[in-house]
Amino acid sequence: MWKEFREFIMRGNVIDLAVGVIIGGAFGKIVASLVNDILMPLIGLALGGINFSGLSVKVGEASINYGMFLQTIVDFLIIAAVIFLMVKGINSLRKKPAPAPAEPTTKECPFCFSTIPIKASRCPYCTSQL
Repeated sequence: MWKEFREFIMRGNVIDLAVGVIIGGAFGKIVASLVNDILMPLIGLALGGINFSGLSVKVGEASINYGMFLQTIVDFLIIAAVIFLMVKGINSLRKKPAPAPAEPTTKECPFCFSTIPIKASRCPYCTSQL
C-alpha cells in the first residue's frame, strides 16, 4: 500500500496540481492586496472619498459588510481575467492537428502517364481502357 501511495504522489499530475494550488494561493494574495490597497482606494477617491472596506448595513444585531463583498468581486474578476488570458495563450501555443488530406480528384493513366480525372474509364490522351 505504501508503494502504491508513493507512486501516486510521485506522478507528474499530482505534483503539478500541488504546485498550481500553491502558486494560485500566492497569486490570490497578490491580487487581494492589489484590490484592497491600490484599486479600491483609487476608485473610492474617484467616487468622492468612499472607503469600500467600511461600507456596511446594520440589520438588527448583524452587520452586512457589502463593501468587503464588492472588493471580493473585484478580486474574483481580476483572477478570472488572468486565468482566461493564460488559458487562451496556452491554447494558442498548442499544436493544432493537421487537416485531413482532401480526396484526390485526378489520377495518372498507367499507359501514357497523363493526368486524368479520377472517374474516367478511358484515357482521353491515349484512349486506353482503364
